[in-house]
Amino acid sequence: MNNHSRTQSSMLHYEQASCRRDFLARTGFGFGALALQQLLADDGLISSQTLLASETSASKTRRSPHFEGTAKSVIFCFMDGGPSHIDTFDPKPAVNKYAGKPLPESVERVITPMGVSDNPLLISPRKWKRYGESGIPVSDWYPYVGECIDDICVIRSCWADGLNHVGSVCQMNTGSILAGRPSLGAWVSYGLGSENHNLPSFVVLLDNEKEPPGGSRVWGTGFMPATYQGTRFRNGNEPILHLHPPKEITEERHRGKLEFVSRLNRQHLRTRFGDDDLEARISAYELAYRMQSHAPEAVDLSQETEQTQQLYGLDNEKTAAFGRNCLLARRLVERGVRFIQLYSGSGSKWDAHSKIEENHTTYCRSTDKPIAGLLKDLKRRGLLDQTLVIWGGEFGRTAMSEKGDGRDHNPYGFSMWMAGGGVKGGQIVGATDDFGLHAIEQRAHVHDLHATILELTGLDHTELIYQHQGRPERPTVNEGEVIPDVFA
Repeated sequence: MNNHSRTQSSMLHYEQASCRRDFLARTGFGFGALALQQLLADDGLISSQTLLASETSASKTRRSPHFEGTAKSVIFCFMDGGPSHIDTFDPKPAVNKYAGKPLPESVERVITPMGVSDNPLLISPRKWKRYGESGIPVSDWYPYVGECIDDICVIRSCWADGLNHVGSVCQMNTGSILAGRPSLGAWVSYGLGSENHNLPSFVVLLDNEKEPPGGSRVWGTGFMPATYQGTRFRNGNEPILHLHPPKEITEERHRGKLEFVSRLNRQHLRTRFGDDDLEARISAYELAYRMQSHAPEAVDLSQETEQTQQLYGLDNEKTAAFGRNCLLARRLVERGVRFIQLYSGSGSKWDAHSKIEENHTTYCRSTDKPIAGLLKDLKRRGLLDQTLVIWGGEFGRTAMSEKGDGRDHNPYGFSMWMAGGGVKGGQIVGATDDFGLHAIEQRAHVHDLHATILELTGLDHTELIYQHQGRPERPTVNEGEVIPDVFA
């Protein structure tokens, strides 16, 4: 258990279908319609006669955490495809010592997708430097992040269950290698609600147009209402399409359309109690309306100074794509967005089965300066203490070679790191064996990572419950332990 003081009034988060339907039956309307009525009335776009006298969902915009958390927001930098931990944050001299030879007989063999357990070890030409007061070594692939190492906790003992990308990306996002469960961002949105009802509480940013393995389900809600799913912002100068009504639509006509749609929604929901998909659609309509006024300013990076844009690497084509997303993430955090997921190399582009030098040089370079810029910018603005930043992929990579110059998947031991949001920086937690193959000290499963992330936000993973078909479902699938050494 960490040293956070929990309040005595820790509450369970339940989504009780019976209570939900009872409320709907009394009012005749869904939460989405109620919120829509209130928000339209707030801006004077519907008359007071159409505003319901009963309670609205405004009180449900924010929810009470189980205890006071240190992280108000989470930014998860996801390296899609599996970065090599032994070439970035977990140096292994024995790999180079035995390069060109098979693993020693004393090392336990593992199953890998491409069957490389008996292949010769691949040399790592990385140069390592100890950074900061902590002296933690970081490779020459991440020199800018190395400058921030005193704010970073490197967890070297992560492990997961999946061997392939689809299952492993799914597990790192949802806790399970099988599809159908809510994503971590959805659980955070469900557990805490939103601090800003003008923007989505959960936003997804990709650095190219290709989706990660499994597609949008990795930021979906599974068996939860779709209201909690991630909202994908697009690349380029217009991350959110169709925010502005056509110029020929007058304010009077726009107001009339909204009142008409509102009346239709009320009529439609009267006989459809508890229709989650319908309420989610109404909620999305409501959010889209609010975003027309507020989102254009939030995503306008031209408001940032040239110095800030350079800090994130926007002046270099090799770093600009991920840099824009990192800068946008900071702007969203400032506006109360709870969970932002940034995908680097979306579509498993970190998957270096061959030519790892070329592959990782490209993707480490594209993320190094932007991520360091994000950490430095959050810190100088006083936001790092309340923003949890996470780096990692779905698994690591083997010391054994594949195709002569690549590395295979390794879910048995790999590295991730966390910074800010109540994390104790400048430290290493856990360890892998001499070849980076197995996590051997303070082993941290994906469920442990998720439990720790939720704990930092003020949510107890054992008490964050959603009732599904009579079964209490939890984000860590009734498993997982908080990693106490991570906390400041």
